[in-house]
Amino acid sequence: YGKLASVFSSTGTGGGQEQTITSTWTTLAHHGMVIVPIGYAAQELFDVSQVRGGTPYGATTIAGGDGSRQPSQEELSIARYQGEYVAGLAVKLNG
Repeated sequence: YGKLASVFSSTGTGGGQEQTITSTWTTLAHHGMVIVPIGYAAQELFDVSQVRGGTPYGATTIAGGDGSRQPSQEELSIARYQGEYVAGLAVKLNG
């Protein structure tokens, strides 16, 4: 209760990244967790030169129709940012 929670996901080409994350938030809230989205702080979220995952709600990747696509370097960078951001908040809140 009162612990930080952040969500990341992988979806197929049909999308649903944002919906996957926000629907998970309901369960986290039910357990009294403090939800931590990343907002637009990760600069990779502004890169529109290629198809990739990544949302202001959390890190995502697009697995492709057969699941063979691996996360790009940009997607991995967003995920690293998310982990560092949540860890930093935990340190600040823990005093």
